[in-house]
Amino acid sequence: MMTNLLEQAFHEIEKLSKERQNAIATRLLADLADERQWADQFAATTDSQWDNMAATVRKEIADGNVTRLDNIFPSRSSKQ
Repeated sequence: MMTNLLEQAFHEIEKLSKERQNAIATRLLADLADERQWADQFAATTDSQWDNMAATVRKEIADGNVTRLDNIFPSRSSKQ
């Protein structure tokens, strides 16, 4: 069963040219395939792999090998 929002999106897409519809469909299908791939990769990750990743992150933090997210994504208030 499709949600109302998705039905609305498809209704709007139907108004577009076939070329635009195909372009949107191609992007949606690629996005869905990407989501499936990520889900499969996460599902296949073992507890040992998660533990190793967590240990690596903790070490990088302890060693100071991190960049504050504020430096990468400044807040809107700092832009004004």
